[in-house]
Amino acid sequence: MNPEPVRSHLPLVAVVALLGLIVILLGGLLAPPPPAQTDPGFVDYPGFMELGAEIAAYRETRLIDIDTFNAMKADPDTIIIDARSARNYALGHIDGAVNLNFSDFSAGMLSEVIGAKSRRILIYCNNNFSDNIAPVVLKSAPLALNVPTFINLYGYGYKNIYELSGAYSIEDSEIDWVSRPIYQEN
Repeated sequence: MNPEPVRSHLPLVAVVALLGLIVILLGGLLAPPPPAQTDPGFVDYPGFMELGAEIAAYRETRLIDIDTFNAMKADPDTIIIDARSARNYALGHIDGAVNLNFSDFSAGMLSEVIGAKSRRILIYCNNNFSDNIAPVVLKSAPLALNVPTFINLYGYGYKNIYELSGAYSIEDSEIDWVSRPIYQEN
């Protein structure tokens, strides 16, 4: 009597393992990606978007032309914030503006530079100038620095903000542009 050959279950185990691996891989591909920020207390993009939506209509009422801007800046209690880089500010800015780089915005820094939250603040950015040359190279319109500057100031409790509207040449006498001379080496 011939004993029956012993059958190995190895091919079946391999097929089941392979199917399990495929299910795991497909599950990983079909699952939504993990959130970029697991602690929303430090980065709150939805909160930023909500704040932007909340103030959209308010901001529209705070856009001012150059004549109004100049009349307001004549008041010694008004501050003009230039939120561009220190380098671009040094190359040229509206006379009387104070440089507070946007990346330095914090409750403490804003309080130190601006003072009272009720103080009138005027803001402008590269996109208020039509020259498209350094130091006012145009940015993508939806990314113009005025937008996040306004939202951030408002979010920190500064609500007396006015934003220059329109685009002007830095050569326009109404702008009152000041710049340091640029020397070239020979």
